[in-house]
Amino acid sequence: MIEFRLDETRSVLLVRPEAALEEADFVGLAEKVDSYIESSGGLRGLIIDAPTFPGWESFGAMVAHFRFVRDHHQRIQKVAIVTDSVLGDVAERLASHFVAAEIKHFPAGDVEAAALWIAD
Repeated sequence: MIEFRLDETRSVLLVRPEAALEEADFVGLAEKVDSYIESSGGLRGLIIDAPTFPGWESFGAMVAHFRFVRDHHQRIQKVAIVTDSVLGDVAERLASHFVAAEIKHFPAGDVEAAALWIAD
């Protein structure tokens, strides 16, 4: 399950995965975010607040996650990954080769620092 909040004033999407990710999570996220992206031209930033990475419920959920990234990465300027999971460092290094957005890893609990980095 993904909890998310779109701050339209700052053009920042905050995403908090709370349990194993499901395909439906990305459908609901896209429904909310796509209309904003179409009207605004994109997002200034995405903050992924996941102290630990909960994984995916199924292979289909993983595919839906990668599809969401593929369909949206060119319309997001910065991605902050806030986690203590080793996947944070891996995602920062690996995704930077495939994603147009600037990516930076922050320790768990450092959402405010991530928000300041995006605003900078």
